[in-house]
Amino acid sequence: MSVLNVYNPIDLEIDHGDGVYVYSEDGTRYLDFTSGIGVLSLGYSHPALVAALKDQAEKIWHCSNLFKINKQKIVAEKIAKHSFADSIFFCNSGAEATETSIKVARKFHHDLGFKNKNKIITFQGAFHGRTLASLYAANNESHIKGFGPKVDGFINVPFADHEALHNAIDDSVAAIMVETILGEGGIKVIPKECLLGLRKICDERNILLILDEVQCGIGRTGKFFAFEWSKIEPDIVPIAKGIGGGFPLGACLLNKKVSKCMTVGTHGSTFGGNPLAMSVANVVLDHILKKDFLEHVQKVGDYLKKKLEEEILKSFPSLIEEVRGKGLMLGIKSKISNEIIIEQMRNEKILTVKASDNIIRLLPPLILQNSHVDEAIEKIKKALSRI
Repeated sequence: MSVLNVYNPIDLEIDHGDGVYVYSEDGTRYLDFTSGIGVLSLGYSHPALVAALKDQAEKIWHCSNLFKINKQKIVAEKIAKHSFADSIFFCNSGAEATETSIKVARKFHHDLGFKNKNKIITFQGAFHGRTLASLYAANNESHIKGFGPKVDGFINVPFADHEALHNAIDDSVAAIMVETILGEGGIKVIPKECLLGLRKICDERNILLILDEVQCGIGRTGKFFAFEWSKIEPDIVPIAKGIGGGFPLGACLLNKKVSKCMTVGTHGSTFGGNPLAMSVANVVLDHILKKDFLEHVQKVGDYLKKKLEEEILKSFPSLIEEVRGKGLMLGIKSKISNEIIIEQMRNEKILTVKASDNIIRLLPPLILQNSHVDEAIEKIKKALSRI
């Protein structure tokens, strides 16, 4: 096999997409509630994104950070203007953004003279990427098996165990890192009270707060960032997925306090912030940062969740246990194997994604309309009725 056998794709090849739909090679149309695992925020073949990519491709694709890339500043200023961030580092993926967060947290305390303040508290069930450090940060046994020796510097505590968290904190802790909404971990929303509590702990103990918004950020919950619902400000936020609208792009957002420690030569990326990526991100942000766009995501997300609760949860109590999540990052907890239900949904021409805790993830493009929700509910009903 010429392609490394690390994936287990379903027997379906996507030929093209349009809006919230994708089409297989034989022309079969599917309602897509995966959006490339929360990536295609503006859906497929969005004319503004296609135009931006074509226009930039005819000028210059790549020059690396040897030279100034004007659109980096434009995109960074848009993010900073609408967030807590003072500085933004551009990379290519969520894992790279997470690695940047880890480096920054350690460098910050090192430069203050606390050379042993370098451990990061993380939570069981999290997913922060597939590089060695991000794997051991999450400490998922099935992901780290065979990749030893262990990468030190992480303290993994049970999810929602406040006592374990407090017991783990000592003078060696540099940061607490958590996904604002756990994606791969089963669409678990960190309650507002817990985020407020984490911010308070970090302030009291001179610890940085890293909120991983690789999957839940960039408008997916109806706010630019999911942590905005709790009205707190983190110190560091890694992002990716939705910011590129399908083009590979990640970023690490830093507040003014921590950004000062990252000076010339302390970090870098050959492809990070390249002209193609910045051209696409600029258009994505122009759409998502519109107030009516985010309000639409909130409304259609609420509509979808209500329909799932009233027409799916109540109608299929032997199959469905719970509906969870926020905005257009929702999860259906199944009482049987989630893979069985996902397969039946696919037979009804709706595509979804599995997650831990027997969850079926719903991550449609943010341009979803109520009519698409109605279509999805009918397809899900038919799928569940066949089981």
